[in-house]
Amino acid sequence: MKTKILFVLTLCLCVFVFYSFAQKANVKLNAKPNAEIQKMIREISAKNIEASIRKLVSFGTRNTLSEQDNPTRGIGAARDWIFAEFQKISNDCAGCLTVEKQTFLQPKAARVPEPTNLTNVVATLKGTTDPSRVYRRFRSLRFDVRLAHGRKMRRAGRKRRRFGHGGSDRTGARDVEAQIRRDDRFYDRRGRRTGTFRRALFRRTSRRRENEHRGNVHQRHYRRRHDAEKFAEPQLKSVVFSEGVPSSETEAEGNTRRSVGGENDSQSRQLARFIKEQSDRYLKNFKVWMIYRRDRYLRGGDHIPFLEKGFTAVRITEADEDYTHQHQNVRTENGTFYGDTPEFVDFEYVANVTRVNMIALASLALAPARPKNVGIVTARLTNDTDLKWDASTDADLAGYEVVWRDTTSAEWTNSAFVAANQTTYTAKSMSKDNYFFGVRAVDRDGNKSPVVYPRPMR
Repeated sequence: MKTKILFVLTLCLCVFVFYSFAQKANVKLNAKPNAEIQKMIREISAKNIEASIRKLVSFGTRNTLSEQDNPTRGIGAARDWIFAEFQKISNDCAGCLTVEKQTFLQPKAARVPEPTNLTNVVATLKGTTDPSRVYRRFRSLRFDVRLAHGRKMRRAGRKRRRFGHGGSDRTGARDVEAQIRRDDRFYDRRGRRTGTFRRALFRRTSRRRENEHRGNVHQRHYRRRHDAEKFAEPQLKSVVFSEGVPSSETEAEGNTRRSVGGENDSQSRQLARFIKEQSDRYLKNFKVWMIYRRDRYLRGGDHIPFLEKGFTAVRITEADEDYTHQHQNVRTENGTFYGDTPEFVDFEYVANVTRVNMIALASLALAPARPKNVGIVTARLTNDTDLKWDASTDADLAGYEVVWRDTTSAEWTNSAFVAANQTTYTAKSMSKDNYFFGVRAVDRDGNKSPVVYPRPMR
């Protein structure tokens, strides 16, 4: 499959709605779903997912503070197995992956009773048509597990014996990546909220390499539902949380937003819309439900530290979490079983979430670069809307798509095609006061980048 970009997938061990297009010669604006993506969708196997989940569970515990040098038990054994899996994949593709371990010392903290080395597994697969252009798309998943809180957690750390199977919480999310790892760059990471690496080393590495960050997609919690009345149609959708007002917004940016709007048009919202539209394009019986909120009440995902530093990030999870089977010590209490064990995993549901992720990743890999310096011109009082942007350097660029929607609409509803040799567009008799606009790039095969929301400029 043609790939244009490098993905970074963080496994924290961490729409393609068909718009009405103007027709253009040699441009597949209404392109059919990509055959290669359809093939990969069919190849995703619930049975293989179950095997990987049970393999990770077999290490007995993946507590972040568990053994690192035991070959069969603990976080170290899980880390080494994942590293070996990436190496096998690289061997199958003639060394196409660069596989490495990155280790950092996590200082003593609230959930870390003593300084602890944490190791992250990274596999890199570069694009083929333009390997020098790098978009970093982080996918936040973890292969570690976290059980009790407070003193119990500290006691577990000292004893380094805490049992935590991690069947559906971390492992289900991690195996989302295991099924699509042949197509992107992967990042298996340890550390729940002890993520000094996530917050420091990884971001510093990203900035040093001057990579364009595509987005962080944090995955969690894929389980079976036993209460059909309480949880309606639990296997038919996953949810994507995305923040509106950027956590890293400056005072000047906030003043602009309050003046002209854009609370629902952060890059995280654009990524969420992209995931939904591409999923809708390929999957008919499994849906993506966009939630316009940064995260759940009383909870905080690993995408939040990225948001706070200005990265694009969203969270994918199930719509109705089962709190008896996440972050729980394995036990039976008052007749209720608690614990994160494999029997509470719906492997077919995990397979569907894997398909959503694969579709999004592959669609981003095929897409041209997002337009840069997209602006809405405010030099004159007019009922027209003037847009402009920098010319793209993609060799197979077909042109651009200007999209717009009513200010109360959640998704882009209308569009117009602009030729590749043009970097401006005027929407006649459509006032910028009454609509929201955006711009994205389109290649000759009809692949589209995520939308860029314009900022006011002269």
